[in-house]
Amino acid sequence: MKLGQTLIDAATLDAGVARIAAEIDRDQAGRPALLVGILKGSIFFLCDLAKKLETTPVSLDFLQVSSYGSGTKSSGNVRLQRDLSTDVAGRDVIIVEDIVDTGRTLTKIIELLGTRHPKSVKICALLKKKIAGNEGIPVDYLGFTIDDHFVVGYGLDYAEMYRNLPFIGILEPEPEAGNEGREAANAKRETAESRR
Repeated sequence: MKLGQTLIDAATLDAGVARIAAEIDRDQAGRPALLVGILKGSIFFLCDLAKKLETTPVSLDFLQVSSYGSGTKSSGNVRLQRDLSTDVAGRDVIIVEDIVDTGRTLTKIIELLGTRHPKSVKICALLKKKIAGNEGIPVDYLGFTIDDHFVVGYGLDYAEMYRNLPFIGILEPEPEAGNEGREAANAKRETAESRR
């Protein structure tokens, strides 16, 4: 696999995060919010977003989940690897995701938090892929909609690499790899549902 073209540059990312922060400030109208980052991919986005919130008092917490078990394809079951340390009852919760792919894991997280009686739960995602079946996934605050590329950077990884890139880039198979290379990469890669 090799890093291909830049999909979203650093300046565009910064502007997108600022726009989302302004939307949250508008909607919260001074009410505090608990930002729940989904580890590991959301960490860069979460930190930048929190710093850009001007009128919303925020506290931070984190969830880490996996939907893969021992295989490379989603089992459809979410395993909680790190739970919140904060009581969400009666609070405005904003789940902060790096990317919405199929949305199965995100749906499970919403269900889990719903059992803990928050005042509200909203979804904030930096990226959402245009793929069949995820149109109904509710995203209240969205940075960018992208085509179905495998992307890295700004927290997103491939085998724990590339998270630190200040931009979003497309990861591509080596030219000589052809279809076999693409299939191997797809089998090996951790998808957005498990890149935690």
